[in-house]
Amino acid sequence: MPKQKTHSGAKKRFKVTGSGKIMKQGAGMRHNLEVKSGKKKRELNAEQVLAPADAKVIKKLLGK
Repeated sequence: MPKQKTHSGAKKRFKVTGSGKIMKQGAGMRHNLEVKSGKKKRELNAEQVLAPADAKVIKKLLGK
């Protein structure tokens, strides 16, 4: 039986923590940054936990 390959787009965007949660970067950090406050930019730049429904799909793409 062949092995399932890891989705190369997903492996660049998500990481799995030791406890098995999927982490992602906040959306909205690509443009219009001069409009956003420093506080908002710091909050968006932090990694966020992915919603459980989405995490199930991403785990499958990552082969976990």
